[in-house]
Amino acid sequence: MLNRDRLPPRIILKYYLYQTTATFGFFWPVFTIFLLDRGLNFTQIGLLGSISAAFVVVGEIPTGYVGDRIGRRNSLLVGSVLLALSVFGFLVARTFPAFVVLWVVWALGLAFRSGSGDAWLYETLEERLDEQEFTRVRGRGGSVNQSLSAATMLTAGVLYSYDPRLPFLAGGLLLASSVPVLLSMPETDRHANGDEDFTVLDALPVLREQLRNPPLRSTVLYLALFFGVVTAADEFIQPVATGSAGLSETALGPLYAGFTVLAAVTSYFAGDIEDLLSTQWALLLVPGLVGAFFVVPLLLPVAALPVFFLMKSARTAVAPIASGYINDHADAAGRTTVLSAASMVYALVRLPMNPAAGALADATTPLAAIAGLGGFFLLAGTLVFVWERPGSEAAVGDGQPAD
Repeated sequence: MLNRDRLPPRIILKYYLYQTTATFGFFWPVFTIFLLDRGLNFTQIGLLGSISAAFVVVGEIPTGYVGDRIGRRNSLLVGSVLLALSVFGFLVARTFPAFVVLWVVWALGLAFRSGSGDAWLYETLEERLDEQEFTRVRGRGGSVNQSLSAATMLTAGVLYSYDPRLPFLAGGLLLASSVPVLLSMPETDRHANGDEDFTVLDALPVLREQLRNPPLRSTVLYLALFFGVVTAADEFIQPVATGSAGLSETALGPLYAGFTVLAAVTSYFAGDIEDLLSTQWALLLVPGLVGAFFVVPLLLPVAALPVFFLMKSARTAVAPIASGYINDHADAAGRTTVLSAASMVYALVRLPMNPAAGALADATTPLAAIAGLGGFFLLAGTLVFVWERPGSEAAVGDGQPAD
């Protein structure tokens, strides 16, 4: 069992080290202006985003199945290599078709990593330490990741001013450094011992039995609504910050670094939040609080930035709690498949939500679109609650596996 008052075991320190390599902070704050500098227009950039989302949806189940076959760590290795290759590709890409190829590679890399890291951590804790510490360790790993992201974000603009390719060179090297770290991490016992009982014919029954039935069914849908609303609202941060909030464009880097620092702190204490509220109430109340506050900036524009900070930190707090809950209710044989399927549901909900929010913003204002997203989440979340009462033991339990 982990002792909170001493240095974490070496295997957990390696997990934290891996988290330092899994960041896009070097290039994320300059991503859009880099693409514009390469001759793309906003329509093409939006199309690339749709292509990426579509490949994430299509790739989640097969890559999750492959992760269950080749092992959690090996799946992370494949994902890291694909992501590094994609980022390095930005150094030479000049045409729209070239960027399409990079986006496909990027999406597949994300799909291979999706679920595999959480499945590796959960099974490692289960086999060697204490799986009840998952949320705490996962949250602190996220805190490490967010902290390094904040630091690298502060350098993005400086690197870009010297050469627009430098942020991508630095980002690609950082992602590539995850390979030796992952090679030093052990595979979980199931895959280290060569267990190949889980076949492709087993994948679909796993999904049917676990995602279509309580407690995962309504919980995954509720979380998908929350993550979808937050992702859609994220698109309006920059226009609101430089518009009604009155910030300059140069202040966006420090603003995003501030988001990341607060998210790191929240992620660090995710386990304490879960202990304080319980799993079921953390998954219900934190998203509900965000949805309610989304309406405030429409009435009081000065509150927009604090609401964005709340949104970013709440999402970071909910992610490890949600992942731990799904791990608790997933069978070991198909754990990565179930986690990837949940990610696929999240992506499916995002697909229509982003353009719908954009159309609402075009017809009204970004603040009105954010308020609309908040109202939609509260209404849709209530319908899910009425349908299957996601706060009850039948849907969002106490974190123990279902019978």
